[in-house]
Amino acid sequence: MTTQQIPVVVLAGFLGAGKTTLLNHLLRSSRGTRIGVMVNDFGDIGIDAMRIAGQVGSTVSLGNGCLCCAVDASELDEYLEVLTRPESRLDVIVIEASGLAEPQELVRMVLASENERIVYGGLVQVVDAAEFSATRERHPETDRHLPIADLVVVNKTDRVSAAELRAVHETVGGLAGKAVVVDATHGRIDPELLFDRVAPEGEIEGQMSIEDILYGDGDGDGDGEDVGEGDPHVHPHASYETVSLTAATPLDPRRLMAFLDARPEGLYRIKGFVDFGAADPDNRYAVHAVGRFLRFYPERWPADEERLTQLVLIGSGVDAEGLRKELAECERTGPQDAPDEHGMWGVLRYVQQTEEEPV
Repeated sequence: MTTQQIPVVVLAGFLGAGKTTLLNHLLRSSRGTRIGVMVNDFGDIGIDAMRIAGQVGSTVSLGNGCLCCAVDASELDEYLEVLTRPESRLDVIVIEASGLAEPQELVRMVLASENERIVYGGLVQVVDAAEFSATRERHPETDRHLPIADLVVVNKTDRVSAAELRAVHETVGGLAGKAVVVDATHGRIDPELLFDRVAPEGEIEGQMSIEDILYGDGDGDGDGEDVGEGDPHVHPHASYETVSLTAATPLDPRRLMAFLDARPEGLYRIKGFVDFGAADPDNRYAVHAVGRFLRFYPERWPADEERLTQLVLIGSGVDAEGLRKELAECERTGPQDAPDEHGMWGVLRYVQQTEEEPV
């Protein structure tokens, strides 16, 4: 069995966009999920139980199983090594970039890391809906950052009119290409857009936790964003959809890769296991896709487990029935689907090679 890798999410956006507010929301709604936070910034960072004043190289426990450290970009790999040690037992790592950072450099460093315990979890770009036009004028590099984002959070939507919000969406959509775009108020997005939440032992799935009750609407703020009581009609999960698929028939690797290569706009995350049947009878393939990033992990089939393909697709504005139909067309249905010796090549391009596994 493969070792579960820890997703590393890069959180970016200009000063005041609401990055820290969003990060605080993730921490408060983490429930049983252990989050590692890396702050690539200087000055006061408003994270629960932590005030950093230019301290680089410090690590602080946030008291709920989460850890936080302030690092310079040059120390990124060093602290990834610290946070991914088995004793930390982290489920996800979030890197909050400086408001003036070049996010592509942090993404490049994560992708170039030789730490086998991590996997890239996507670039989240936070946009201030109320200040978007002014920000682009002051910082034209915004137009360069949005095209590389996997998820764009249009924050502070409560501060603009419907017409203004439509204008922001038109501009963001034109710049961000296939990135998923979701709206937020006070940085509240569903954590499951970014990572799988771990339910604490003894908690019934779907029940409200104490954190949900305490922090479900009102969020404290660390970067100057005014927070009111919260709009009870705003639900962070309302802007995206989850599609689940289970198939007892193996999938054709060529057809699945054609689907993945042309995955539709708005489809942000794909996770689960794929059965390729006779194309590789010994292994099932765990799949991890976020934005444009894709990786497969072959692992031996567990003994006595039914051989099924089980996938979960998460996106915004997606055609759920259309996705199910496209995936159903990937199933092997007749003798014309007999595997050929090159059929798995497209899949194997996205399998991480180790020193023991020659390319």
